[in-house]
Amino acid sequence: MKLDQLQCHFAWAPQKENIDLDDMKQRLECIIELNLKDQDRSYNQLAFVNCLQGNCEEAIQNLQEAERILGENNEDKSGAGIIVTYGNRAWVNYHMGQLTEAQSYLDKLETVYHPFPNASQFSAMIPEVYGEKGWSLLSSTAEYYEEAKECFKKALEEDPDNIEWNFGFATALVRLEDCSSNPENSEFSEYMNQLRRVLELDPGHAEAKVLLALKLQDLNQKEEAFTLVEQALQKSPDLPFVIRYVAKFLRREGAVDKSIELLKKALEITPNCSFLHHQTGLCYKNKLLQLIKNPRCRNLRDPVFQQKIALINQCKQHFGEASILKQSFIIAKLAFAEICAMNEEYREAKEIYKTLLELENITLENKQEKYFGAGKFEFFHKNSESNAIKYYLEGIKIQHNSRAREWCRTTLVKMAEKQRYRNLRDTKVFSSWGIMHTLDGDKRAAIECFEKIFEFELGNED
Repeated sequence: MKLDQLQCHFAWAPQKENIDLDDMKQRLECIIELNLKDQDRSYNQLAFVNCLQGNCEEAIQNLQEAERILGENNEDKSGAGIIVTYGNRAWVNYHMGQLTEAQSYLDKLETVYHPFPNASQFSAMIPEVYGEKGWSLLSSTAEYYEEAKECFKKALEEDPDNIEWNFGFATALVRLEDCSSNPENSEFSEYMNQLRRVLELDPGHAEAKVLLALKLQDLNQKEEAFTLVEQALQKSPDLPFVIRYVAKFLRREGAVDKSIELLKKALEITPNCSFLHHQTGLCYKNKLLQLIKNPRCRNLRDPVFQQKIALINQCKQHFGEASILKQSFIIAKLAFAEICAMNEEYREAKEIYKTLLELENITLENKQEKYFGAGKFEFFHKNSESNAIKYYLEGIKIQHNSRAREWCRTTLVKMAEKQRYRNLRDTKVFSSWGIMHTLDGDKRAAIECFEKIFEFELGNED
C-alpha cells in the first residue's frame, strides 16, 4: 500500500492505544496558542490526533494551516515540512474515503521527492525527515525515546551543527536518563555534553540552559547551575517550558515560595497544563511536610492547624486538576491519594489505590509506580507489612529498568534487614530476599535463602 511508504505521523507515530490523545491534543493546542516557532509541526501532529479521534474535518483544517505556514516560510514548498504535511493529508483523505484527493497528494509528493537521489517513489529519508520523526516520537510515550534518539543521530550525521537536531538529541538523552533507575552522575555524561554542544551553537538557548542547570544541581555544582537558571529566565521569562524547569530547580533548592510564584505565572499563560499543576502540587506538599513536623499542627484551635488544612487543600486542588486534565497521569493520582492518606482520609485513598491497581493498559513504569505507592500506603497507614511486601514484590517482578522499581527494591531490602534484626529466623525475610535474588538472576543466593526457609520450617507440613 502506497500510504504505508509515506514519511508522516501515520507511518511513524504510536497509535491511539499507546498514547493519551486528549492530553496530547491539549499540549499541542497550548503550543500553538503560544505562537512558538515550528507551528507547522504542531499543526501536523494535531491533525494526526484529530484524525485518530474521528475529527477528520478538523484534521484537514490543521493541515491547511500547516501548509499555509510552510508556504510563508518556504516559498518553493520543499523539505521535510511539506513532505510530512502532504503525507498526513493523503492519509486523512484516505480515512475520509476521498481517494481521488488522497492520490493528488501522492502525486504532489512524487514531485517533491524528485530532487532527492536516494528517494523511492513515495519516500525520502532525508535529515529533515529524521528530525521531524524524532520530535514526533519524543512527544509520545517513553518506550519510543530510544528510537527518537536514533532519529536525531541520523539527522546529525548529515548536518552536525544543526541546533534544533542537537537539542532534540539532548532532549531524548535527558528523557532516557530520567526514566533510568541508574542515572549517570558523571560530570561528562553524554547528555551534559550534548546540552553544552547546543549552547556552543546557540549561547542563548534557554531550555538547554535550564536542563543543564538541573543536571549540575544533581552534581552539586551550584554556582554554574544558578547562573544558567538566571540567564534562562532573563532570556525567556514568559515561556512555560522554561518556567516549569526553573520552578523545579528552585523547589529542589528549597525556594518553594519563589517556585510557586513562577508556576502561578506559567499557569496564567497555560492554565490547562497538567504538568504545571502537578509541579505546583509538589511545592505545596513540600510546605506541608515541613509544617507537620510542628506539634502545634495537631491542635484544632491553633493557627498552624489551619495552615495545614489550607496546604492539604492546595495539594488536593492541584494534584486533582492534573489528574483531570490528563487521565493517564498516574503519578498525579498517586500524589492525590498520598495527601488523602496523610489527612487520614483512608477510605478515599484506598479507593484510589484500588482503582489504580486494577489498571492494566498503562506503561510498565506506571505499573511499578502504583505498586510502590500502594506498598507505602499499606505499610505506613494500614500497618500491614505483609501487604506492603506483596506490592513491592509486584513492582520488582516487572522487568523494566526504572526508578520506581529501584525504590521498591530498596524499600524491601530495608524492611527485610530490619525484620531480620528483630528475628533471625523470620521466613518472610528470607522469602523476600529469595524472590529478589531470583529476579536479579542470582540463583545461588536465592537457593541459600529458600534453604533457610526449609530449615526453619522443617516440622511445618504447610
